[in-house]
Amino acid sequence: MALSDVFLSPLGLAALLAAVPVLILYLVRPDPRRVTLPTLRFLSDSAGTSSSRPLLERLKRNALLLFQLLAIALFALALAAPYVAVPQSQTVEETVIVLDASASMQVESGGTTRFDRAVAAARGAVTSETSVVLADGSATIALRAGTAADAEETLASVSATDAPGDLRTAISRATSLAGDGARVVVLSDFAGGTGGESEWRTAVQAARARGLTVDLRQFARGGADNVGIVDREFSGEEVTVTVQNFGTSEASREVSLAGETRSLSLDAGDVRSVTFPVPADGGEIRLSPGDAFPTDDVAYVAAPADAAVDVLLVTNDENRYLSTALSVIDPVELTVVTPPDGVPAPPEDAYDVVLYSNVDGDALRDAHLAAGRRALSAGGGVGIQAQPLASMPADRYGDLLLVSPSGMGSNPTLATPSDADLTRDLTFPPPERYVRGELRSGRALLSTTDGTPIVATASRDEGRILYYGYLESASSFKYDYEYPVFWKRSVYELADRRSLAELNRETGERLRFGNETTVETPDGEVTASAVDAADAGFYVADGVRYSASLLSSAESDVAAAPIEEAAGGGPASRTEERTAPDPITEFVALGVLAVALGEVAFLRRRGDL
Repeated sequence: MALSDVFLSPLGLAALLAAVPVLILYLVRPDPRRVTLPTLRFLSDSAGTSSSRPLLERLKRNALLLFQLLAIALFALALAAPYVAVPQSQTVEETVIVLDASASMQVESGGTTRFDRAVAAARGAVTSETSVVLADGSATIALRAGTAADAEETLASVSATDAPGDLRTAISRATSLAGDGARVVVLSDFAGGTGGESEWRTAVQAARARGLTVDLRQFARGGADNVGIVDREFSGEEVTVTVQNFGTSEASREVSLAGETRSLSLDAGDVRSVTFPVPADGGEIRLSPGDAFPTDDVAYVAAPADAAVDVLLVTNDENRYLSTALSVIDPVELTVVTPPDGVPAPPEDAYDVVLYSNVDGDALRDAHLAAGRRALSAGGGVGIQAQPLASMPADRYGDLLLVSPSGMGSNPTLATPSDADLTRDLTFPPPERYVRGELRSGRALLSTTDGTPIVATASRDEGRILYYGYLESASSFKYDYEYPVFWKRSVYELADRRSLAELNRETGERLRFGNETTVETPDGEVTASAVDAADAGFYVADGVRYSASLLSSAESDVAAAPIEEAAGGGPASRTEERTAPDPITEFVALGVLAVALGEVAFLRRRGDL
């Protein structure tokens, strides 16, 4: 049996430690000296108290100690608040509130938003037992079976998101939380982005089939003339923005990004697109004038300060498949050098990526290798492609080569690729011939069944190294449409760059980072390995800036038709039998008082008072 089964505050028993100094005091107290007085000896002998009753004499001497220890014990029990469990009957009214927290609830009308009005109505629906479910992207349970005070505190702390919501899932989750006879109160605008009318109505029917009372309350004022950004696509170093008019009349808007402006005229229901060059460091795409739904009047664009990726290809027998795959990557600026020709000066301090392919070892100079090492030191990358062992300058590459070659092999079987960003969802055919070897350092992402790495990566200094084990003359991978995809991923990973599509997300998506890190969000800083992009704006982690924007035509269609359904009744009340603690602290306190009075009486009888 646990102490909490007997005491409301078991920590109060710590007061028993007060007995320790009392016992120490009695132990260190010097014994009284016995002095024999011949003149009084006969009185002691006649009384018969000198030695006939030693036990009673000892108890008499230590009775005061017993009184004090008993007082300390009773005082500690009083602090621990002992109790007995007694049965109680309690009347409970249970309500489950489903509060729509999707982006469309931020439509403004009359100086307030739909969400503000819904929260005010939710406070009026609170009962003695209340649960709160938010219809956001993940149908969050904000409160489970809390008191009325808990519900008030929860409703004061919630806010609408900038992401699409899922009303159907939220209602289903509320149904699973509700007890028999409970009331489910749904507060929403019931616009198109809340999971679709047919879907949330199905969830309502399921709740009512369980015998629950479902109360639907609609908040849909404003937003009838909404024009919003509903899509954003990247191609190379350009972004195309799609704007839709959800109103019933013609509307004109100006779309601007980084000082450039395009004018649009949209008929009712019209959809138009405009294209802008992506500025360095990105920016904000804005519609003007704004309207009652400001969330979809802006889309955010995150981009690196320098979008170009400077790639140096060192080769004596230029691989046209490789050079073509690199040249079609829009941000890549490719420079090809043929040893022993010197390395052209990089645009900055170093090239972002240096690749070695089909290199003549006799013509390879220290300057060519130094270019790769400078790239690594500057945070870039080096890639080495395998070539026949007889011509492969393995000794010259040194630690830049992740594989220690030991011979040639043919027609291997490939193992399943690792689940890494570089190889995910790509199909790699087995090579006809390959360089056998063992991994010196790093991680093999693709290997033969005998353990020879075909694709391997490693971190070195501030940069990254790639080993590409396909011999182009003995592989069909170069003909595959996934070949340029692989090299695009490789260049971005070696240069530590992310594509514009990866940097720019939709609200509601989850941003994942390799390790737990500090993330600057539109709502403040958090420390996590992943965050939900619930708010539109910029997110910064490990020096990389991401963006999240509402890009949902369903959520931007904020003009909702009336649901034409009367409110349901109040919650059914039920009587619950439960046990509750009945403290008996007052009786223990009386015991302390009685012991104190007994100690005073004892001292008086002994003659000390």
